[in-house]
Amino acid sequence: MALRPSDDALGREAAETIAEGSKSFATASKLFRPAMRRDVLLLYAWCRHCDDVTDGQDLGRNQSGTASPQTIDRLKQDSLAACRGRPNDELPYRALAEVARRHELPEDIVLDHIAGFEQDVAGWQPQSTEDLLEYCYFVAGAVGILMARIMGVRDIETLKRASDLGLAFQLTNIARDIVEDARAGRCYLPRDWRQLAQLDIPDLPDPDRARDVHPLAAQLVELAEPYYASARIGERALPGRAAWAIATARSVYRDIGLQVRRKGPDGLAERAYTSKGRKIWRVVTGGSQTVGGRLLKNGRAPVRDGLWTPRALAG
Repeated sequence: MALRPSDDALGREAAETIAEGSKSFATASKLFRPAMRRDVLLLYAWCRHCDDVTDGQDLGRNQSGTASPQTIDRLKQDSLAACRGRPNDELPYRALAEVARRHELPEDIVLDHIAGFEQDVAGWQPQSTEDLLEYCYFVAGAVGILMARIMGVRDIETLKRASDLGLAFQLTNIARDIVEDARAGRCYLPRDWRQLAQLDIPDLPDPDRARDVHPLAAQLVELAEPYYASARIGERALPGRAAWAIATARSVYRDIGLQVRRKGPDGLAERAYTSKGRKIWRVVTGGSQTVGGRLLKNGRAPVRDGLWTPRALAG
């Protein structure tokens, strides 16, 4: 008897990856229908691999150093081969091959995702807000587009809102990790922001400069807000349980950014997270938001005026 999608070894390995790699997304992923959940987890396994390869980590932990350009080139080649139906034996590439085949994932969006890791390896730092938003698209907005395609989305306007959610997630990550990133020699705060605040990168983890650094973290949280709002509109186009899962993930992650802002300078040294109880509450509120969105589905969606849009979706 053929194994059901949720029972096969590849699906189980992917489920273990998200359980270890992201508690927040693991919670939300349980709300998908089984077949869609499996595909979401397969794509996540590849995305997690890209991140770990770049940082020399294992599921986001035990960083051993930034990868070489040659390692990123290999990541690109292996990923393209998987998209073309020729994966190697590693889980992430077998997973990508399966979802790419089933959902016709665009190679240019897969390469956009890897482009963000190329920037990390090159020691890139943003000079402006636009630079920052483009980087957030590469490492997270592109993933939003790929995930949306797994959920059946093909229209450009909804894909833009899927990218918006990825941007918001990454802006939240950056706000949460300013101190941790600076200690690892990385900085994603735009140079022009730091100049206005008279902050150099070595100042960012300094407790004595926390009162100067925290307004920049709060600025990141504020920058994410219209992208979260846009993503909420996009959820109307998703199947019911998928919309519920995404609404839950959006709310859980947004809570992290609001925590960073609320805790103030003294909270910068501690990694913000969402408690288990809060996640359960967000599962409940995600469901109610989905029902409300269904009632408004036929209404005219607010425009995205003023929001950054990736070149892949422009025009």
